[in-house]
Amino acid sequence: MRKSYVAAHVYMIVGVLSGLYYRELTKINDFEGETQLGVLHTHLLALGMLVFLIVLGLDKVFGLSGAKQFTYFFWFYNTGLTITCLSMFYRGTQTVLGNEVPELFSLVGGLGHIILTVGLVLLFILLGKRVKEHEGARPGQPEQSEQVNSSV
Repeated sequence: MRKSYVAAHVYMIVGVLSGLYYRELTKINDFEGETQLGVLHTHLLALGMLVFLIVLGLDKVFGLSGAKQFTYFFWFYNTGLTITCLSMFYRGTQTVLGNEVPELFSLVGGLGHIILTVGLVLLFILLGKRVKEHEGARPGQPEQSEQVNSSV
């Protein structure tokens, strides 16, 4: 669980700093166009901090971090998000500075999204197993919908 907390905390700090960087870089360069730096802040806070806070809660309920698959999820997800955000950072900075961005960075960003998606798939596979185990651990208890139907 501590890994999820630390990851959420790091993403919060980097997300806030990226927003500050975006604001200051565009102000210094009198830039008023569209740039990937504008959404980098949101990506780090939503896909970084919020996702890991949700994972922290799910871990508390379902004991996710005790599984080997959790480690795979953790590293794939973080690697994918890091590659994606670094690509956005570079592309956005170059846009503000008025420099050409090689097409390679679109491919790098896409690769980051693919790796991130692999991490999410691993998380859902693990979560599905844990939910099934959790349901099996309480035999004899009717489902919530069965309780509602029997009281009508």
